[in-house]
Amino acid sequence: QVQLVESGGGLVQPGGSLRLSCTHSGFTSNNYIIGWFRQAPGKEREGVSCIGTWASSTYFVDSVKGRFTISRDNAKNTVYLQMNSLKPEDTAVYYCATDLYQTGCHSRVSRYDYWGQGIQVTVSS
Repeated sequence: QVQLVESGGGLVQPGGSLRLSCTHSGFTSNNYIIGWFRQAPGKEREGVSCIGTWASSTYFVDSVKGRFTISRDNAKNTVYLQMNSLKPEDTAVYYCATDLYQTGCHSRVSRYDYWGQGIQVTVSS
């Protein structure tokens, strides 16, 4: 049974940092990508970042480039999203998801097969 669990969200002041973790289990392939998405109230879900089977394949939406980084620890089945210089507009529910058998990154929501339950990130003073 495939599962993805997010952790590390919370409330942070503008300019602060958070590190989100996505721990997965039950994957049936060593080839997979992990994507991070976010959804703010009244807005569509958008792709924030992605890391491919080989960590050389990554993606960042323009609004987070230079502020967010993504990494993976295969021994721990965990992907990390390090978020620095956070802004109020980063406030959203963040989800991780996987497109199994895919090796290269993409941000197409409909192609991701399995999703975590989501975690709230609030950037506010």
